[in-house]
Amino acid sequence: MIGRREFVGVAALGLLAGCASPRIGKETMEEMYGLIGQMKVADGKRGEVIAAMLAGTRDMPGNIAYMIAEDLDDPNSIWITEVWQTKTDHANSLQLPGVQEAIGKARAHITGFGTRVETKPIVRG
Repeated sequence: MIGRREFVGVAALGLLAGCASPRIGKETMEEMYGLIGQMKVADGKRGEVIAAMLAGTRDMPGNIAYMIAEDLDDPNSIWITEVWQTKTDHANSLQLPGVQEAIGKARAHITGFGTRVETKPIVRG
């Protein structure tokens, strides 16, 4: 059985393996920014938080991938894996009205945060 840290790394590699895209040039690949984080939610509210986060994170400029995964060992945890063209694109996304609305809807059900890892994605060419 693999530990959570190994799971996070394997999940990120799997996501990134499918991220090669014609819109990602060499310059962008050198600046890419990744984030993997665990969010803890109230009992029975995981589906509601996931729905709010997915609905509010569409059409984010600079976003290459945004994936939410249910933690199979903890029914009150989700993992969010993000890949961005730049770290600035990620920071700017937090000001978008849709993202702010999603955070507002989910906030009442978020009980905390676990592991958070910043990464520099490497996309196979």
